[in-house]
Amino acid sequence: MTPNGSKLLTLLAATLALGACGGGGSTASVPDDGITLADRVSAATATVGTNPRCSVSTLGAYYWEIGDASGALASGRVGLSPPGAGTAMRVYSASKWLYAASVLQRHADFTDDVKYLNFTSGYTQFGNAPVCVGDTVDECLIGRDGFDAAADGRFAYDSGHMQVHAAEVMGFGGYDNGDLAAELNTTLGNLGFSYWVQQPAAGVLATPSAYGAFLRRLLDGTLRLGGQLGAHKVCAQSTASGCNAAYTPDSIGTERWNYALGHWVEDDPAIGDHAFSSAGGGGFYPWIDAGRTFYGILARETATEAAAGYHSAECGRLVRQAWLTGQVVTATTPTP
Repeated sequence: MTPNGSKLLTLLAATLALGACGGGGSTASVPDDGITLADRVSAATATVGTNPRCSVSTLGAYYWEIGDASGALASGRVGLSPPGAGTAMRVYSASKWLYAASVLQRHADFTDDVKYLNFTSGYTQFGNAPVCVGDTVDECLIGRDGFDAAADGRFAYDSGHMQVHAAEVMGFGGYDNGDLAAELNTTLGNLGFSYWVQQPAAGVLATPSAYGAFLRRLLDGTLRLGGQLGAHKVCAQSTASGCNAAYTPDSIGTERWNYALGHWVEDDPAIGDHAFSSAGGGGFYPWIDAGRTFYGILARETATEAAAGYHSAECGRLVRQAWLTGQVVTATTPTP
């Protein structure tokens, strides 16, 4: 890309972000820490426009948004023909956060659900490819419902935990995509989610706008999972000393994150900020900060990029740092 092209993208992001801040209709409850909303918007926008982790050459075209429980406070579109707030996309593993929240809305006592939602149930033979033969949750499980006793009680990143839970605990075995969508929209508040494959852990089709509304409902306490962020977390990095995880995905690289109820806790001891997130394999990265005040989304969809979710997280968390501190982030890894 030419220097002029890069400048144009930066200006585009800045203009849209400031427009969302000024005209989004939100009454922000910004913490009284001496950092103004204008400081936050400026720092986040400049980080999007200048940090190598957030460049078009690294991520391609994308949409980003940051807000609080009252609504979106800033947003921007980066690259050529980028998605927008209303663009429907496959969110892949960001579906997991939605499913966990839905389960907790159904079950005030979710004790028996925990092992399926923090991926310690031992059902690790399903895999993570969002592909099914047949039309129902049960049909998708055929030949993929194996239980691994050696992984029982240990974290293993596999969509089988939620697939078996949906079929055998929730009674959704006969559900097709439409039925799963109806359940999700009933429990989470009719946000317009749909399913493109009958997998609770990977099959949701959503717009950034709808996902942002979900995150706001976590922040404002409408959804029970909002009070359980980070609860029941288990170590998830199988190469880390003292961690008994059975399988760790490439979506967290070599970092020492933990896994809670359908979401990650970014607890790496060197660079983690303890935010809650649920990166999807196509690059959709939603998050809530550790202070449970702000949410953010970096939205894109790719089917060819390995570790796309982690790459989006590498940018998204730097934008989060800029927002929280009111300072442009030029480093390519977070400052603890």
